[in-house]
Amino acid sequence: MEHVDRCVVLVDAGYLLGAAASLLAGEPARSRITVDHAALIHGLRERAEADTERPLLRIYWFDGAPDRVPQPEHRRLRVMPRVTVRLGALTRSDGRWAQKGVDAAMHAELTELARNRACSDIVLVTGDGDLLPGLMSAKEHGVAVHLWAVQAADGDYNQSEDLVAEADERRVLDRTWITQAVRAKDLGGVCAPPPAPRPEIAAILSAPLPEAALAAAGGAVDDGRAQVAEVVRNGSSAAADRAVNGAVAEPGTGVKGVPTPKDLAGLRGPVASGPTAPADRTTQTGATLRWSSDKGWIERPGGSTLGEPPETASLPTLAQLTSAEQRWADREEDITTVGGDPYEVGQVFARRWMERLPDPAHVQKLSSMYPRIPHRIDGELLRYAARFGLLAHKDDQIDEHDRYAIRAGFWREIDVRAAAEGAPARE
Repeated sequence: MEHVDRCVVLVDAGYLLGAAASLLAGEPARSRITVDHAALIHGLRERAEADTERPLLRIYWFDGAPDRVPQPEHRRLRVMPRVTVRLGALTRSDGRWAQKGVDAAMHAELTELARNRACSDIVLVTGDGDLLPGLMSAKEHGVAVHLWAVQAADGDYNQSEDLVAEADERRVLDRTWITQAVRAKDLGGVCAPPPAPRPEIAAILSAPLPEAALAAAGGAVDDGRAQVAEVVRNGSSAAADRAVNGAVAEPGTGVKGVPTPKDLAGLRGPVASGPTAPADRTTQTGATLRWSSDKGWIERPGGSTLGEPPETASLPTLAQLTSAEQRWADREEDITTVGGDPYEVGQVFARRWMERLPDPAHVQKLSSMYPRIPHRIDGELLRYAARFGLLAHKDDQIDEHDRYAIRAGFWREIDVRAAAEGAPARE
């Protein structure tokens, strides 16, 4: 029986994206890059058909996932035409994540395709020397094996030397090809804008501290205020981070950290303005600032901090506004079109919430509560964001900077709608 004249592509996603991150961002962490998966799959198919001069049968995408549970990118990939996703386990050991079972799955697929004469050419995008026996077996069954490498950051090989030597054909996916679908996040890639300085946090830290807190924090508070002043003067992101992370010391330890909502419950003061304040968000001098996501700390007029104010309790959640049919459509949209960038996730959630509101006045009501998102809606927003793989695996919490980006996207959409409906401009 002769081989069918078509090609198959086997992609080791850990290798492809890790090597791309090394090339574009200087380190193999996939969190440093953003990937247009549709463009990447299109590029792989086009290149494979051109190199092998055979039509594509299928692209197999091999990757690791915690407990083999598909992540958002895997859900998007597996509904694309001619793409099959195979998942191995992703385990954490000594503080590092490692794939398990991916190379074995690739080996099994490689040998099975060759033995069943399902194709005449196989393209391997990998650097793992463990695939050498499978590569040799495929050749013995009469399959031409094409080995593709990602251009190495240091100009050297990033593949097993034995694998390179045994392949029938070799190609290098260079920087120009890679950047058609992959960008470094810190180099202007297709991702959310970098986190802006956070004027609401700077304002909280610059507000007068209660006497007890002043006595406990000591000189660290003065240092923090100086850093906040630097934020207000020049809009420096680095200064903003120093202000947030170093302005308040934990009593008795000298260790500086971010104050909690409970620590800040008595603080008041003007909001930072000037170059650090977003153009569409300014809060009146003397306003009380609230920590967005804390469930227990909610300030009512008159100083009460218990329970939820009636004005926020009347706002419906997205779940209450969503029918079963809409929930299914939302899921399909999340899989196929939502990229999972934190800023974009916040925008998508806000758009859905506003589009389904029976009373447009709710938008103006919520807009007046900036910067605090009512905790029921905020909790729902963060749970929605968690579907996109934004959890920090070490503690199953969303990274602090991602939380700010999620909420920034949410507020941006609220502002756009409020402005369109003629909300009075803030002064």
